[in-house]
Amino acid sequence: MEKIIVSGKRKTAVAKATIHEGTGKITVNRKPMEFFPFLQQLELKEPMVIAENVLGKTDFDVDVKVKSGGMSSRVEASRLAIAKAIIKYTNSEKLKREYLSYDRNMLVADTRRKETYKPDDSKARAKRQTSYR
Repeated sequence: MEKIIVSGKRKTAVAKATIHEGTGKITVNRKPMEFFPFLQQLELKEPMVIAENVLGKTDFDVDVKVKSGGMSSRVEASRLAIAKAIIKYTNSEKLKREYLSYDRNMLVADTRRKETYKPDDSKARAKRQTSYR
């Protein structure tokens, strides 16, 4: 089957996932998932585990390239891209419903962004106090 490329975003992190035939491996920036801390490995594996429970098999590999952002944002962007790629590769409506019921952020990007600084101030919200003495 052909390669499918899907992207996912979280804050400033952008992940591009490429899915193709394989044995169920996930690589992020050409590194196996085992190089990540344990909790982030679990977060990256979630889409594959759910797909395996619903479909019965995972006969595809996912390669993810992530740019920008912090570590957590990169993992969340990768997770979103992996889930979207699996949905597009398998065309399974049942799997899509399962992802949405488990965690909506697996298929729908979180659009919250950092609030911009206001003019004449060093912060976005809190203003400097004034004393009238």
